[in-house]
Amino acid sequence: MAAAFAFLVSADPVTIQQFSHALMELSISPDVCQEVPEAIRLLSERKFDAILIDLQLGKECGAILDLVRLSSLNRTAVTFAISGNDADGTAAFRKRAGFVFDRPFSTQSIRRTLRSAYGLILRERRRYFRCPAAIPITILRQGMPEVRCYSVNISEGGMAVSTSVPLGAGEDVRIQFLLPGHKVPWVAQSRICWWKAGRLGIRFVSLPLERQSELQNWLSQKQQAILPEFVARTFQKEESSLITALADTTQDKR
Repeated sequence: MAAAFAFLVSADPVTIQQFSHALMELSISPDVCQEVPEAIRLLSERKFDAILIDLQLGKECGAILDLVRLSSLNRTAVTFAISGNDADGTAAFRKRAGFVFDRPFSTQSIRRTLRSAYGLILRERRRYFRCPAAIPITILRQGMPEVRCYSVNISEGGMAVSTSVPLGAGEDVRIQFLLPGHKVPWVAQSRICWWKAGRLGIRFVSLPLERQSELQNWLSQKQQAILPEFVARTFQKEESSLITALADTTQDKR
């Protein structure tokens, strides 16, 4: 199973080969596109965790970066610019990407930059990670009988549950459940997003900060458990480095 999904926009076969190989080494699945119009279409339809844009494609790269920034699907994706031959053009786009690969690059330099962003990429993936889980769920509605069912999967933003009760989209409810490994049941203010084929989509509207943190940690552990061992080790190292950096920053501000 892929640790994350990347979108590589480049028309250069050598660049495509080098970056695809480096991404797959980190268990990141690359989706390659060689034409700007097609790239724009895919970015408006699909979610990616990392986006790599070859600036050799010219001024149209600006349209791609603008679309990413404004996209409801991909505005939080980790962005990379692969420098072009035009130094001035590269400088203009550099500020609009999170990371830059400078030409000429080597296998080692590509790996080094990807690893420096690896924790960010996996955290982006975790935000949309849906963990399969059959957890007993109680749906509480004002003045209505409670609905007992089971979850199908759970994410940071909500869950899908299996039930034959056709609740209406937009209905506000409370969800009560016990997260595996915890002793105290959670109650989350939620909203029904959709119902079809015996399943409900539920979005968490309000979850206490402490519960949010616990859910993130639980999902992170589940995500790491399904990753290749070397990927999980890298993720843990990146997480540790980020925590240390944040602690140092906080200490400096004091």
